[in-house]
Amino acid sequence: MVKPKTEEEIELLRENALLVSKTLAEVGKTVAPGVTTLALNKVAETFIRDNGAIPSFLGYDGFPAALCISVNDTVVHGFPSDYVLKEGDIVSVDCGTLYKGYNGDSAYTFPVGEVDAETRRLLDVTKASLYKGIEAAVDGNRTGDIGYAVQRYVESFGFSVVREFEGHGLGREMHENPGIPNYGRPGKGSKLSEGMVICIEPMINMGGRGIYMARNGWEVHTADHRKSAHFELTVVVRRGKAEQLSTFDFIEKDPMIKF
Repeated sequence: MVKPKTEEEIELLRENALLVSKTLAEVGKTVAPGVTTLALNKVAETFIRDNGAIPSFLGYDGFPAALCISVNDTVVHGFPSDYVLKEGDIVSVDCGTLYKGYNGDSAYTFPVGEVDAETRRLLDVTKASLYKGIEAAVDGNRTGDIGYAVQRYVESFGFSVVREFEGHGLGREMHENPGIPNYGRPGKGSKLSEGMVICIEPMINMGGRGIYMARNGWEVHTADHRKSAHFELTVVVRRGKAEQLSTFDFIEKDPMIKF
């Protein structure tokens, strides 16, 4: 049984969610051809610390950076590096904070300059599938309802759902129960109840759903080396309609950011 969060806890999680959302927008202002992924990481870590929080990914199980930065065929958990972003790349930026004893977690995949039509479609479909999942995150539903909503939408466009990684609960710990798969069957899985705080995060491949782990034990790549996109938001399960805690508005309402 997953214990729902109190309204006081939800407000602390909201503070983190807004900070993560603003951090992603700061990073988005920097995404451009010629920029290294290490530079993006520095922007995020500085912004998080300047706002009194801690980058929760840094040191998590030995992870070496404030951001997971995953370019092109890297699905998730990419290391920031000296890699220089190129026109036509896509870059998934996954960010976490720890503030007042609670966590924030959100991700966005940015285009680098102009991308081709199929890449644009991958980004649009993946983000739209996240909102389909959020629509199913209501009291009385189950995690399978969320996964089914994501999977059905994505596969209707010929894309593939990564099954080995999933969303999760969020609170004092970065990863709490229940797990939130991006595939499933309606009416199956853990029951959702009012006040549960969860992260929904579709990881969607342009080609097949096969993946493999890099030698560093973190970075996950598509088996066919085609591109993968990743979007994540934190929501509260409510009756009738989920409540979003994190938002993409800071990104998508900023004229400086290409999305």
